[in-house]
Amino acid sequence: MNVLYNLSIFLYSILIRLTAPFNLKASQIYKGRKQTFARIKDKIKHDRPIVWVHCASLGEFEQGRPVIEAIRKQHQEYQIFLTFFSPSGYEIRKNYDLADYIFYLPADTKKNAKKLIDLVRPEIVFFVKYEYWFHYISELKKRNIPLYLFSAIFRENQLFFRNSLWGKWYRNMLAGFEHFFVQDDKSVELLRQIGITKVTKAGDTRFDRVAEIARNGKTITLVEKFKGNSTLVVAGSTWKPDEELLVQYIHSHPETKFIIAPHETKRSNVERLISMLKSPVICYTEATEESVMNKQVLVVDTIGILSSIYKYADLAYIGGGFGVGIHNTLEAAIFRMPIVFGPNYLKFNEATSMVKLGIAFPVSDYSELQNILNNLLTDAKKREFISNECTVFTNQNIGATLKILNKVFNNSRSPIQ
Repeated sequence: MNVLYNLSIFLYSILIRLTAPFNLKASQIYKGRKQTFARIKDKIKHDRPIVWVHCASLGEFEQGRPVIEAIRKQHQEYQIFLTFFSPSGYEIRKNYDLADYIFYLPADTKKNAKKLIDLVRPEIVFFVKYEYWFHYISELKKRNIPLYLFSAIFRENQLFFRNSLWGKWYRNMLAGFEHFFVQDDKSVELLRQIGITKVTKAGDTRFDRVAEIARNGKTITLVEKFKGNSTLVVAGSTWKPDEELLVQYIHSHPETKFIIAPHETKRSNVERLISMLKSPVICYTEATEESVMNKQVLVVDTIGILSSIYKYADLAYIGGGFGVGIHNTLEAAIFRMPIVFGPNYLKFNEATSMVKLGIAFPVSDYSELQNILNNLLTDAKKREFISNECTVFTNQNIGATLKILNKVFNNSRSPIQ
């Protein structure tokens, strides 16, 4: 199995190199990895011990961020060494100021694992959610460096729980972790069925992150002026299939205002969205407090403000549910409102929980979208009930970061102020 795994890593690395001239993501990975060891050697200092945090991409970074910031606040004796697998994480967060070092993770070979750990010499290592790299895990275990996985979710159909040769090989990899901090009871049960008992149900650290965002939410006067006294729907991280449904509703309901923040903010995509709209529309970067007031639709063509915009919404629509899966629902839920999204949400624990509680509503077509929006936007009492349920739901799930730090650092001080 080791030979097949090594071959797959080798072939993937060759594929990245061959496609780099033609593919931006491949180019970023290839160039970033190529420079990693030299840059680490040049920058790393060992005047203080190092905690290594690894995230696959931007979504996992948002889960890792509360833990990073809690360590920074409560354990200033440590440096933070942060790595990413994907350019969508690294390129956006490469200047994150609460990490001391930020790099791409070199390909998972035996040689690279030894070299990276020799250079970094981490005292504690955290992988976020679902990262399983055989050589890095093996090398850390060999050196008795504790490795923790947090915000993890395990499902029955994963390789770990199969009795095939690959299943047994992957299952053995889990023995390299010191402890698992998982999101739900099912994950605890599945791990215990295969003999892993160093497990804590801690929850999802993203709840701590969105709670922090809500406490420090920006006031956006432009959005206040845009909303006025109207009912406002904020559609976040939308894709074309989401937008095609939303545009139909916008055209037939001029009394309702919409903010649409597409997942892709490059100009060509924003122009495509604007071309679909017959209603008065303006881009965020072009709007003024005066010009925005007589528009029905505000298109957010910049990044970094969506989480603060949600607080002005009466209802949120979360994109991605007609594709690979919905985006972050918690950023909206923390502001106590009904949430609507497409049908592909079942892999997201928080979404399935909110649907069961009656505070989130999946839709499969325009007819369902229209019925749900009409009902929710015209029923203030229903929205008030959902608001209260959102508060209970989010409050019950805040605190994963504290559980993790208490276990790892034996720290009784709360990292969440």
